[in-house]
Amino acid sequence: MVNLKGSPREGLFGATLGFFIGFAAVSLFGPTAQKFEELMRLSPLMVGFLVAMPSLSGSLLRIPFSAWVDSNGGRKPFLVLLSLSILGMVGLTLVVFTLYPDGLTAAIYPVLLLLGVLSGCGIATFSVGISQVSYWFPKSRQGSALGVYAGTGNIAPGLFSFLLPVALGSLGLAGSYLAWTVFLVTGTGLYYLSGRNAWYFQQLAQGVSAEKAKQTARKHGQEIFPAGKMRESLVISAKVWKTWILVAIYFTTFGGFIAMTAWLPTYWKSFFAASAVTAGTLTAIYSILTSVTRVFGGGISDRLGGENTAMLSLVTMMAGAVMMSVSRDFGLSIAAEILMALGMGVGNAAVFKLVPQEVPEAVGGAAGWVGGLGAFGGFAIPPVMGAIVRSQGEAGYASGFVVFIALAVIALSFSYLLKRTHPAQAEEVAAGAAQ
Repeated sequence: MVNLKGSPREGLFGATLGFFIGFAAVSLFGPTAQKFEELMRLSPLMVGFLVAMPSLSGSLLRIPFSAWVDSNGGRKPFLVLLSLSILGMVGLTLVVFTLYPDGLTAAIYPVLLLLGVLSGCGIATFSVGISQVSYWFPKSRQGSALGVYAGTGNIAPGLFSFLLPVALGSLGLAGSYLAWTVFLVTGTGLYYLSGRNAWYFQQLAQGVSAEKAKQTARKHGQEIFPAGKMRESLVISAKVWKTWILVAIYFTTFGGFIAMTAWLPTYWKSFFAASAVTAGTLTAIYSILTSVTRVFGGGISDRLGGENTAMLSLVTMMAGAVMMSVSRDFGLSIAAEILMALGMGVGNAAVFKLVPQEVPEAVGGAAGWVGGLGAFGGFAIPPVMGAIVRSQGEAGYASGFVVFIALAVIALSFSYLLKRTHPAQAEEVAAGAAQ
């Protein structure tokens, strides 16, 4: 007899918890980069690569691990990624305990890069959770469900950015890394207890045939099913051109979000000479606001449509980036940061409202491509901004935001293309041409 466990709400809770926990390791890298920079005498470009390394693994690993969900659900991919992240955090903790401060020299830089890559594996849980949640919920509720999932999970880096200066002051660098490692291990254990695969995958694990599993899952309300295994899912989704449009948009919104979270502590401290606590607080405001806005962005996408919501969000983000690039005023820069947070948060929700809509036959593969290559912006953008600072000096901390302006313009064009090629919109255009 088949034993089915859980509900869509429980599936959403488990995935959200796993993603929230997965961000734990990454949250330390950006705020503590300045300590490594001072002790190891790193250049701005080297700092840019250092804070970006977790985003490298956290983005690229999303592709195969999200597609893996189409084979057996998200539980196993989640646990593997969280375990790799624990390995990275344990390594960083040992490095700090044994070498900080006098032993941290430039020779340790490659080791930090490697451990950063391992720590970043936790970010890759995002696309795994997107696929896992998508299979739990009907299409009409996916925008809201995915908004809650991603928005709540993305609160983690902002919350940790706020708590880290306090932890550093009371526990020190080594104690903070140890505390975050314990948190990551504990959270992984909680996911092990609460994580649930959708009904279809539960039946496959119990030996039920795919066809019979679909029939039973449909009776429970599941609407989306994978078209194939991991490789097939990646191939099928890669052949859909809209997948690559969504990658480009997500590169701007979520890749930009990761890049901003890593870059803002340095920006506020270096450009405005803000204290570590102030820089951490402002970074936390940006991160938490982006994440909370993403929760509401899912509902907005359900009402206005993913394409319209994406276009509105990108215009907002671009306005904030323009203000950041010209501002020399502390208050104006805070206002600009808030505008960028609002735009990116809503835009992130809009993209994943569109994924199951545009590529329903391979949600896992599409979520992997979009989440993985899109999040690669978190790795690619900080070194570019670091290079601008190196070439322009202090002024480059502001003018470097022109990168976000350019990305927003490109993404806005792609969003309009999606709107024009939406089935309903395309029919209206054809009817107008016939008249």
